[in-house]
Amino acid sequence: MTDTASDLQLWPGEAYPLGATFDGTGTNFALYTESAEKVELCLFDDDDTETRVELKEVDAYVWHGYLPTVQPGQRYGYRVHGPYEPERGLRHNPAKLLLDPYAKATTGTIDWGQPLHSYNFGDPLSFNEEDSAPHMIKGVVINPFFDWTGDRHPNTPLSESIIYEAHVKGLTQTHPDVPESLRGTYAGLAHPAIIAHLKKIGVTAIELMPVHQFVHDAVLVEKGLRNYWGYNTLGFFAPHAEYAGTGERGQQVQEFKAMVKALHDADIEVILDVVYNHTAEGNHMGPTLSWRGIDNQAYYRLVEGDEQHYMDYTGTGNSLNVSRPHSLQMIMDSLRYWVTEMHVDGFRFDLAATLAREFYEVDKLSTFFELVQQDPVVSQVKLIAEPWDIGPGGYQVGNFPPVWAEWNGKYRDEVRDFWRGEPTALGEFATRLAGSADLYEQSGRRPVASINFVTAHDGFTLRDLVSYNEKHNDANGEDGNDGESHNRSYNYGAEGPTDDPEILQVRARQQRNFLATLLLSQGVPMLLHGDELGRTQRGNNNTYAQDSELSWIDWSSIDQPLIEFTAAVAQLRREHPAFRRKRFFTGSDVRTGDGERLNDIVWLRPDATPMAGDDWQTMEAEKTLGMYLNGNGIPGRGQRGERIVDSHFLIYCNASEEERELTMPPAEYAEAWDVLIDTGATQEREDPLRAGEAATLAPRSFALLRQHAQPVEADFSVAASIAANRASSAPDPDDASATES
Repeated sequence: MTDTASDLQLWPGEAYPLGATFDGTGTNFALYTESAEKVELCLFDDDDTETRVELKEVDAYVWHGYLPTVQPGQRYGYRVHGPYEPERGLRHNPAKLLLDPYAKATTGTIDWGQPLHSYNFGDPLSFNEEDSAPHMIKGVVINPFFDWTGDRHPNTPLSESIIYEAHVKGLTQTHPDVPESLRGTYAGLAHPAIIAHLKKIGVTAIELMPVHQFVHDAVLVEKGLRNYWGYNTLGFFAPHAEYAGTGERGQQVQEFKAMVKALHDADIEVILDVVYNHTAEGNHMGPTLSWRGIDNQAYYRLVEGDEQHYMDYTGTGNSLNVSRPHSLQMIMDSLRYWVTEMHVDGFRFDLAATLAREFYEVDKLSTFFELVQQDPVVSQVKLIAEPWDIGPGGYQVGNFPPVWAEWNGKYRDEVRDFWRGEPTALGEFATRLAGSADLYEQSGRRPVASINFVTAHDGFTLRDLVSYNEKHNDANGEDGNDGESHNRSYNYGAEGPTDDPEILQVRARQQRNFLATLLLSQGVPMLLHGDELGRTQRGNNNTYAQDSELSWIDWSSIDQPLIEFTAAVAQLRREHPAFRRKRFFTGSDVRTGDGERLNDIVWLRPDATPMAGDDWQTMEAEKTLGMYLNGNGIPGRGQRGERIVDSHFLIYCNASEEERELTMPPAEYAEAWDVLIDTGATQEREDPLRAGEAATLAPRSFALLRQHAQPVEADFSVAASIAANRASSAPDPDDASATES
């Protein structure tokens, strides 16, 4: 049903801010469209009666009006009249209800089918007049007020950060201590049981996979699947409604804010994985849901000379047009909103190279990066790029501007190859351990520019990385053709679940090797949720459509010793600045503390002689590397101007299948060394290793030693580490013969 607005009082209102803004009395509505001829605001009653209000005030292409009677909870959308000429890039169709690009909340779901499309199936240039409103998600006017009393941004320096990539639902859906009504929600993520786990393993920032309102693709819905990951945005200002614990309209905003406040109270920052490179409307055959019907030319990159079609640098059908001012304004307004109103602490930009394509090539000096650099709000939070897209020249690791950090894909690849024993350049592996100066130093950046990771949502979990040689994606319904085929993984003798104790033991050791390497490398470590407790996806490396037990953490079957190991190594990182330097190594000599002078870092052969010249090539077959960290060689000052001094450390990595005989370095390095971590040890070593003393490094093992002190400091539980090493991998959940850990 449709009514006119004869009984509604409409005031002129304001052109700014865009969107629906409740001021405590009424609501101002403002929508940008340059190509429209008429704009109707559509209000929906509880019985779905639609009332249309024509917005007649237009300033600088912003159509606006103020309704003094409209309160929070009101559902609304727009109908935009104008030319429909797809071949010229104009796609106005007033039969299609359009979601406000600035909607702060949404309600309802999308009912896929012909009515959502502006053309008739089979004829992409035709015009379809079916009303889409009954099948369309709607915007909701929200109450913006929230009691933020006592909230503050933790502002944890990147050098002290441990980032935890997580999914709101996947992290909480099966946790036994989270009430069933809260599982899979923002409130569930803020539950004390979840926060306690994050604190235990040293997490300082949780990086949430997309929580902007997204939709489930039609092709997935037809297969009985869902867009679990959420990289299909329909609302850049609205928290995803399905993650709210209540169905009350607009309540997802309040729940999200309460979650942020609870995490901040625990000194945990909130970073959002954001998708500003494309939208859920797809290519020229996609539905008309929002931007396409509002101003297609302004919001999307169209093929020059063939404006019916879209430029696609993302593999999703379209790319936002970051060369147009109003598209850029929408992105910047969204970023500022999430910082100022929702109190988030940073962003990870999906396929960020697309945002740098002002014209055709990737340009790190593009307008988008200039706006971010100059913005007094956005430039002050954590900015992390996924530095690639699928377009020409899209792999841009190391090339983003100075205020940005980057997912370091080269770190992932080199570390995986080294630990699985593949032929790899020792120098490359060493460079990644030391913070990837080759990628970041020349542009004036520091080790914190490198977000180090071994696994992420896209690919194998850590446990699957050491359990499968091949991907097993049959559940996705794409005949196994989806997902990366070159995973740099190794199953160590059996594909997937096994009860072979030797295979389980090496898999357990390799998980610890990866975790220790990640947490003790220079740069910023990022853990994938569940890697610390042995989560498996049964070999599926592309669970984008698997909103099921396959993707959720199974809290009933966890590897508790692995959790303890992760927590202990994270504690080591937190307490020792030697592992979180703010500047790159220089190779210059500094005092060791005993009057001797050694470089700030020394790469060692197993016989304790420094690596030099051809050693980097001749030692590659040994697959073994030693690393000395000089505790007196840490540049910079503490918060109060004090000099930063730490213990000296030794790291040994043996990726070979053979034992390696080690010789402890001479006394100029240190008189003796305490073993803190040895992933190949089966019993605890109580006595320190003396300078020049022989030792054995087990196959495929990682060892960390600290300069001996009397008494040995009690800041790290060696016993917990060794006990974790003795334990084999948690039983495979698919293995009927396994017992619960």
